[in-house]
Amino acid sequence: MSTDTPRPPRPRRSWGPRIALALFCLAAMAVIWVTNVLLTERFTEATRNRAEVRLTLYVGNLISELQRNSIVPQLLARDPELIGALSSSDFSRSTQRLLSFVDEIGAASLVLYDRDGRIVAATDRNRLGETHRAAPYFVDAVRANSTVFTIFRRETGGYAFLYSRKVDANGATLGVISVEVDLAKLERSWAGTSDAVLVTDSAGEIILSTEPRWRGLPETEALERQSAPSAIERAFLATDWTALPIDAYLRGEAVMRREMRVPFQGWKMVTFTAYTSVREKVNGVLALEIMGFAMLLAFAFWLSSRKSASRLVLVRRESDQLRRLNMRLQREIAQRQQVERNLESAEQTIAQSSKLAVLGEMSASVSHELNQPLAAMKTYLAGARLLLQRRRPEEALSSFQRIDDLIDRMGAITRQLKSYARKGNQAFEPVDARAALSSALAMMEPQLKTRSVSINRTLPSGPAMILGDRLRFEQVIINLLRNALDATKGVRDPRIDITLTIEDAVVLTVHDNGPGIEDLDALFEPFYTTKQPGDGVGLGLAISSGIVNDLGGRMTARNASGGGAVFEVQLPILEEGMAAAE
Repeated sequence: MSTDTPRPPRPRRSWGPRIALALFCLAAMAVIWVTNVLLTERFTEATRNRAEVRLTLYVGNLISELQRNSIVPQLLARDPELIGALSSSDFSRSTQRLLSFVDEIGAASLVLYDRDGRIVAATDRNRLGETHRAAPYFVDAVRANSTVFTIFRRETGGYAFLYSRKVDANGATLGVISVEVDLAKLERSWAGTSDAVLVTDSAGEIILSTEPRWRGLPETEALERQSAPSAIERAFLATDWTALPIDAYLRGEAVMRREMRVPFQGWKMVTFTAYTSVREKVNGVLALEIMGFAMLLAFAFWLSSRKSASRLVLVRRESDQLRRLNMRLQREIAQRQQVERNLESAEQTIAQSSKLAVLGEMSASVSHELNQPLAAMKTYLAGARLLLQRRRPEEALSSFQRIDDLIDRMGAITRQLKSYARKGNQAFEPVDARAALSSALAMMEPQLKTRSVSINRTLPSGPAMILGDRLRFEQVIINLLRNALDATKGVRDPRIDITLTIEDAVVLTVHDNGPGIEDLDALFEPFYTTKQPGDGVGLGLAISSGIVNDLGGRMTARNASGGGAVFEVQLPILEEGMAAAE
């Protein structure tokens, strides 16, 4: 006969704490959701109001600047000295007269034209003598009896805004006076804010903008381009303009668009303001709420843990384990400190080896850079010796003068090579790329005379200004020409095409009809060369690439489709404002 052993009663599960925990979590989520909605609406409305106030101020400043300059041509057209200068054709004091007005007026420039459209006085003396007879601001001013407003696109990409009026006396037209409104300072003030601002004319074309790449485009095409490098760049990238309304809110990074009509010739101003600050403020409040609920929940769990005695034993056991783990970690820390000391010693050894390698590369660079002047000096000495034998000492003296110039150039090259380790633009200055190219070709004249090579040059009509070191830029051109000459040695009709263009940057292209480039990947590596031993050490392109990078540009190489190699150097254009500051 068997008897059943009684089983211990199972502990009853307490559902009260679980239900309370669930209710607490639901209440916390409801509070956080309501707070998010209310604060988002409140901060969004505040951001929208501030954007509208800023837009109103921008429009007011723009109208004020235009109206302030609109009366200037009417006043200057009655100036006795300017009328007398146009009547007598004596403009010796006219430019000084305009300079005395420009600072008080706050205009960008003042220009006086005679009846033939020739500039006879201007605040920019470099423009004296230019002829603008067919320009719309001159033609319209001569035909009208009032002040004429004209907009035209500059070659640099910006717009010029001119008020012009004819100057007449006794019913006869003597000339035209024009005032350029300085709206660029408004663009600079807009760029200092977190908004993106643009102004369109009556045709919808952007004429003023905080983003230069938008000028000259309609608003829709401008937004399809890369976003402006400003405080709302991420907002433009995150917002889908085709699928969402303007005030859509997408992950806190949408953009608010505001538009206002400018009461001037059908202009319109548009601003874009990011909602990022709204999301940051709301998230800050939500974080505090979540932290408070988390602290309450932690306090409740702590009270619950106090009721369990077994929890204390577990805590003591875990404390002992943590103590042993701490001792083990301390031993590992001591070992890692010893490894770090050994690593520092190894790094010092490597640094010393690197210095020795740099010294070796520097000596090779000096040898490579001085080869070209030395070759030219040898050619000039041979020519001078021949001239002296023929009793032509005057021509020989010119060769000696060229040798003296080359010695000065060698000294300048050694000073430049000493400063290669220093980064920066302390010695940079405005440089005309056309003049640098002409100087480099003159430097290469002895080598070019020894070869029957066709040199084709294509240069822009105006200056191609960059900011850099002219000597180092000339060295880049010389290295490219030397490579092109070496590449065309085995060609029947050698030809080198040199093209200098001005687009978004100043671009110099050297194209030869040689065999082309075999290894484009290793082309700019130091000591890489395809020449015979003694003809080169492979530093020319490496040094040239480093110089172009220091000047803020980029050098590339490729094989032309019709044969030969093409080297291209792109350098940033020096803007007029930067050139004036320099």
